[in-house]
Amino acid sequence: MTSHDKGHAAYWRANLRLMAILLAIWFAVSFGAGILFADALNGIRLFGFKLGFFFAQQGAIYVFVGLIFFYAWKMNRIEREHDVDEE
Repeated sequence: MTSHDKGHAAYWRANLRLMAILLAIWFAVSFGAGILFADALNGIRLFGFKLGFFFAQQGAIYVFVGLIFFYAWKMNRIEREHDVDEE
């Protein structure tokens, strides 16, 4: 395996690791907070709404948008680290 192949493999390993972490967060927020733990979270109020309801309707969307921005920021850093950036 050449050094280029090792660098390529390290880049994809970092990319897949980031994707797995972000997908786990996405799952935890959408399915976990919105469905599984909604009854437990409903004892807490946020902006006048029960927290479980808030996550199911609005909070999950905010988290998803935040994950998109975080992914773009982190991938730019990973690309620079592995010298595959476009700049």
